Amino acid sequence: MTDTRDLFSAVPRSEFDTPGKSRGLIDVVRWRYLLRLLIRTGVTTRYRNSVLGWTWSYVRPAAQFLVFWIVLGLFLQLDRDIENYAIYLFSGIVVINLFSEAFKNATTSIVGNAALVRKVFLPRQLFAVSAVVVAFVHFLPQVGLLLVVCLVLGWIVNISILSVLAIFAGVVIVMLFALGLGLLFGAINVRYRDAENIVELLLLLATWASPVLYSWTQVKEAIDMLGWPQWVLELYMLNPITQGVELFHFAFWRPATAGAFEVPPGLAWNTLATFLIAVVTLLLGQLVFRRLEGRFAQDL
Repeated sequence: MTDTRDLFSAVPRSEFDTPGKSRGLIDVVRWRYLLRLLIRTGVTTRYRNSVLGWTWSYVRPAAQFLVFWIVLGLFLQLDRDIENYAIYLFSGIVVINLFSEAFKNATTSIVGNAALVRKVFLPRQLFAVSAVVVAFVHFLPQVGLLLVVCLVLGWIVNISILSVLAIFAGVVIVMLFALGLGLLFGAINVRYRDAENIVELLLLLATWASPVLYSWTQVKEAIDMLGWPQWVLELYMLNPITQGVELFHFAFWRPATAGAFEVPPGLAWNTLATFLIAVVTLLLGQLVFRRLEGRFAQDL
């Protein structure tokens, strides 16, 4: 009878993984079958026992758009200053919705899966990554609705390769930034639940801190009027959410206005800069997450 200890002794130690040791986001790729399961569960259970089901993915942004359009577009008459204000507004709203859902769900992903975290070892980053991907899936119907409206208004005539690239760049920047912040606040939220309230406050400010409801030129005019230095505007434009919104404006709103659109200065360079900022945020969030994840089971 063969002794199993002899069989294991013949296997190099490098072939074994240390129990409880995580390799960070690399493990998300190694455990991609579980990631697919978490994404499928998150998508299918979103509207479980709901009469309207996936229709809510259209109803919520549509209601949000109508409120802002009536108050800002009609009452405050911003539609006179911004051509095709409806498209301008909605193309910014879908970006904010993607960031808000991804950031919020990633922050609560560990606490929301406390039962699994306490009992089974698996890469905890899976929960945050799956939350961001699920947010992206729910973001697609909103983009589809925006695309249909733009096509009706003749968007396809003025579309360019740069417009398509701007869409992908905007989505990547926003998702990376949301994942980085989600990992950071998600790790802190395990011990200090105040993180959820901080995130709610940040999401409230995100809509107004980006040119979703107004134009970036209005920010420039206000800075000039107040006599503030120009680096304030540059800092404002280096917000990854601002860049994501402007890229969507470039892709959807600019073709609808036949090119009558003042492109923000350094849009291409700001895209690269905000991408790097999003990557740095992701690395920082991953660093904090890995430092704190060893106590997740105890804190939960």
